[in-house]
Amino acid sequence: MTKSTKGTHLSFDDRIEIQDCLNHGMTFKAIGKRLNKDQTTISKEVKRSLTVKPTTIIKKDKDGNIISNICPILLKAPFVCNGCKKKNSICPFDKSMYYAKTAQKRYEDVLSDSRKGIALNKESFYEMDKIISNGLKNGQHIYHIVKTNNLCISERTIYRHLHNGYYSADLFDAPRILKFKARKKDKPEYVPKGIKIGRTYEDYLKYIEEHKDIPVIEMDTVIGKAGGKVLLTMIFNNCNFMFAKLLPDKTSMSVSKAIIELKMKLEENGYNFGKIFPVILTDNGGEFSDVFTIENSLAHETETKVFYCDPLHSSQKPHVEKNHTLLRDIVPKGSSFEDFSQATIDLIFSHINSVKRKQLQGKTPFELFSFMYDERLANCLGIHKIEAENVIQSKKLLATKH
Repeated sequence: MTKSTKGTHLSFDDRIEIQDCLNHGMTFKAIGKRLNKDQTTISKEVKRSLTVKPTTIIKKDKDGNIISNICPILLKAPFVCNGCKKKNSICPFDKSMYYAKTAQKRYEDVLSDSRKGIALNKESFYEMDKIISNGLKNGQHIYHIVKTNNLCISERTIYRHLHNGYYSADLFDAPRILKFKARKKDKPEYVPKGIKIGRTYEDYLKYIEEHKDIPVIEMDTVIGKAGGKVLLTMIFNNCNFMFAKLLPDKTSMSVSKAIIELKMKLEENGYNFGKIFPVILTDNGGEFSDVFTIENSLAHETETKVFYCDPLHSSQKPHVEKNHTLLRDIVPKGSSFEDFSQATIDLIFSHINSVKRKQLQGKTPFELFSFMYDERLANCLGIHKIEAENVIQSKKLLATKH
């Protein structure tokens, strides 16, 4: 079940999705349902965040009177030109557009203005400071101080002013504040909803139905110690061939850099990334939010299709998830990658790809990949053949090389 977002402020991701939905001609009701918001919330957001572009065309009737520049279509929902087919052509009317960045800037400005400063003159503030600080130093609770002295200020504001150091008293005079553990603010980053329009798992199923023989590569990340190095893993579903790139951290910047370096290396060796990786299926982790770097070639032309699984549905990319268990035979969960080099990772996955698989009729992923593509490409991806009698599928592999 999707977590309700009703009653919460619209985020920048929400505004990106609103813009994309308007570009696709969706109604406020449909957008609200998609974002789990009331349609009036969407309507108010769009109306108060309009960017009007005046037309330079002056139209007059047969009597010479200037005709209104207001487009009659804008008099009804959704009140914008985002989804209009004529928006990029010459239009005699003023254009009314909704832009997510502009709307977010307006929201942040309003929020900032509402939180700035203290709405009191100097004398009033000092008097209030005296009352609040004396009460706190006497061990009184903030609620008690506010009610006893009929202060025209909320408890939340007093807490904020204490944290900002505005009062003579400090946090140590309010032990209840120090007693409670600070609320965790950091949340996992996810791919913005607007980015996923046309790239959902449902879109993926439709695409592969229309392109039945196209190779699919599943992509994921594997965490070592929290906050440390991670692995970017990619597996070819048609042969279970898997390789990985060592990243300094789990960020979209690191993933993008690794993808660009991979594209450059393939190009230097006479390969085309788009032909080898025509379809990539991944999850909603924020490290995969730079979809354009993944999809576009070094010449900035689309060469790959990226799709995202449904949230919390790792089963939709079973190949990469299952192969991670082979990695964990060698590098148990919770182990650090800090002392690893790319050469170490290549060695680990060379052994993994040299394990005979029942589902491959006793063949190894390396053998099948070399047959379907070529061995030189496998080497280019950092993977080399390990003879069957020399395969090590345990922690012993790391005892000989780091």
